[in-house]
Amino acid sequence: MRARIVVLQLMLGLAATAAFAQDPALAPRQPGVTAIPADLYCSGMVTTEAVPRETFIVSGEESNYKTTFQEGDFVYINKGASSGVKVGDVFSVMRPVVNDTGVVWFAWQHSLARAMGQQWEDEGRLRVVVAQPNVSIAQVLESCDAMYRGDIVVPFVERPSPPLKPEDKFDRFAPPSGQKVAMLVTSKRYQMQLGQDDIVFVNLGSSQGVKVGDYFRIFRYQGNQRETVYQQTRLSFAVYGFGSVPLKYKWDSVPREVIGEGIVIRATPNASTVLITFTLREAFLGDYVELE
Repeated sequence: MRARIVVLQLMLGLAATAAFAQDPALAPRQPGVTAIPADLYCSGMVTTEAVPRETFIVSGEESNYKTTFQEGDFVYINKGASSGVKVGDVFSVMRPVVNDTGVVWFAWQHSLARAMGQQWEDEGRLRVVVAQPNVSIAQVLESCDAMYRGDIVVPFVERPSPPLKPEDKFDRFAPPSGQKVAMLVTSKRYQMQLGQDDIVFVNLGSSQGVKVGDYFRIFRYQGNQRETVYQQTRLSFAVYGFGSVPLKYKWDSVPREVIGEGIVIRATPNASTVLITFTLREAFLGDYVELE
């Protein structure tokens, strides 16, 4: 029986390896190489620029009971041959999203987010298979998440895949770079706790000189009374009271804590989409970043 189990595990492992080989979007990221397609095309963005909304998903096959559409499904978009759509055209699907959690994680979060612009979520890609005069039928090639009626459809544009730094180059005691400083303001799906491979949005963009391939170093200051970590404020001092020093040190007179780093994969006027490539521990919204 044990031999049969081992053989079955080997077969499953080989099948998984074959699947990764066939679909590069599923393959694990190789440190020091480049970001994978899923990082690039499912990242989303925050932008002040207007996104054209005149083309969208109207419905799809089996819509008498289906409310969402995913990879392999056929959907209908509201533009056809009379609008220049032709068979083989590839489109990206996007959706504007809002943070309805009601949670303010750090001071200034809402004001910074408003200045950065509207947050958009990538939903996937379509390829047109039939172009009728006023409507087109497209197949979902890749889905980042479920697609809905009303999702915005825009022409697909290739995104650059910048090279990644090897993790052994990370400097946990790096001095300040002297470059521009910003914050982790919001994130994909509005999660507050962040780690390696997560997507976060920073309030510096192309208008401030940020470009795809730039690296941000993530750090936080010690003892500035504005904790981003989910814990009781001044936990180690006020709650437990272990240890004290004769002279009180201010937040700007002790070393900062360098947590990790991430690479810019998209840049809009006032925001950057950052893929976190390495962290020593959890990062949180409200932590600081600086250009390396």
